[in-house]
Amino acid sequence: MDDLTIPFDLVVVGAGINGLGIARDAASRGLRVALLEQDDICSGVSAWSGRLVHGGLRYLEHRDFGLVRESLRERERLFRLAPHLVKPLRLIMPLYAHNKRPAWMIRLGMVVYDVLSFDKRTGRHEIMSVDATLRRFPGIARQGLKGAAVFTDGQVEYAERLCVEVAVAAAGDGAVIRTKARVEEPILRDGCIAGVRFRDTTTGDLHEVHAPVVLNVAGPWIDRVLQRGAPPQPRLNGGTKGSHLVVDPFPGAPDDVVYYESKTDGRLVLVIPWMGRYLIGTTDVRFDEDPDEARCGEDEMSYLLDEVNQLIPQARLTPADVLFTYSGVRPLPYAPDVDEWEIPRSHVLHDHAPDLPGLVTVVGGKLTTYRQLAEEAVDETFDRLGRKSPRCVTANLPLPGVVGDLDDVRRFLVGRGLGEPTVGRLVALYGGRALDVLAEGEHDAALLEVLHEDTGALGAELLFAVRHEFARTLTDVLARRVLLAFEPGHGLEVAGRAAALLGERLGWDRDRQAAELDEYRRWLTHLAVPGRDGGALEQEALEDRAR
Repeated sequence: MDDLTIPFDLVVVGAGINGLGIARDAASRGLRVALLEQDDICSGVSAWSGRLVHGGLRYLEHRDFGLVRESLRERERLFRLAPHLVKPLRLIMPLYAHNKRPAWMIRLGMVVYDVLSFDKRTGRHEIMSVDATLRRFPGIARQGLKGAAVFTDGQVEYAERLCVEVAVAAAGDGAVIRTKARVEEPILRDGCIAGVRFRDTTTGDLHEVHAPVVLNVAGPWIDRVLQRGAPPQPRLNGGTKGSHLVVDPFPGAPDDVVYYESKTDGRLVLVIPWMGRYLIGTTDVRFDEDPDEARCGEDEMSYLLDEVNQLIPQARLTPADVLFTYSGVRPLPYAPDVDEWEIPRSHVLHDHAPDLPGLVTVVGGKLTTYRQLAEEAVDETFDRLGRKSPRCVTANLPLPGVVGDLDDVRRFLVGRGLGEPTVGRLVALYGGRALDVLAEGEHDAALLEVLHEDTGALGAELLFAVRHEFARTLTDVLARRVLLAFEPGHGLEVAGRAAALLGERLGWDRDRQAAELDEYRRWLTHLAVPGRDGGALEQEALEDRAR
């Protein structure tokens, strides 16, 4: 285990995409970095988004041109630095007579969007007639339709894999990453931050990490960190809950992402092709409880289903069609007198001086712009350390999966006798690191057997997740590394075999294996459908597999 007794320059709290990005940037510039996470990499809001990498078209309504330009620039970088994970896709925005935003405003917004993304390699927007819209999206409701705008943004189907690769890159540059490490209180010296105390949640032991700068990047948990042993601090988080529904393909479903104005309240709703299914989202509800308790409510489900059924009359979706849901709490600034829709989406680096010099809290932040946020945070960290900042290199530094030619990787995997589902899966999830996954089974042939028939997932992936990707539990592996949690059956049909495989190689006894399975089943409540009892998700999954 990495040594945390040495003095560090920086402690980062939180292993979402922003915390990981900061750790990577800081380590690549030579800082000694320790990153502490109370649960697991990408176990919070980074996993519960709509998985789009977008330029923030709607931010134009708030005239936040700087944020839109930053988002578009970072979107293009992700296309280049993580092409196996982040891909361009087209979005269609219907123009209806009932829209609160008039067609001329949408057209103007599209022009501005193209101007602000002048350096993009993807296609420009187009405005389609009614007939062209119906040809592209036959299932769309026709009443009041005036046409549509089509434009390009990006998608990261596997947001968890993006976070994992940033973590791998950070560790490769020397960052020490510790999960299951809940920060309890600051260490103060002469009134200044000198590090933090954290509790290992697997053993209950308390430890210390020393550093003159602490960045609190705990997302919607920022106000819950460092509450003990420090002067009271102002409330910074004003998070809102966003819920998504997941459904199978349905009559009239679009081929593109559809980004449209709700008929009920004018908010923008999305229908997103994802992993062979569709994501429908999202809502925007104030949420002051523990972010880990965020779940989709029946009212949210009804709202989203009603909107899709009005947009696509053939769909006729009901709660019975919802396979699972998920919800996350956006880490937005606290703005009690502002409507949820109007809360600013720009990030803020809140300096806690003079009460707690050396502590900075990151408020807000988006998946798309994580790298730029990290660059700013690390620049400021060097200032606080009184040191000259080396040039940031992450703008041109590909993620670890971008190694070799993927066609060559695919041919090599086929040559090793792997089936097409396995080959496609390994390349999509790991990029060039698929060869490293294969090497995990070089001296253990059982690991190269297919564990999960529908996806072609290999046993080697489970060990690879633990040995090279910071996973420590069965839930870490299934939910945030190999992603079987989001497949039909949620991986439950192979969870016992997976626990046994890990147990044999890692020394988990039967009690530990049983505990891991129980914990995974508990975690699946994050995907529960409102109105169904707590065990329904597991029971339905098992029945689906039996049919």
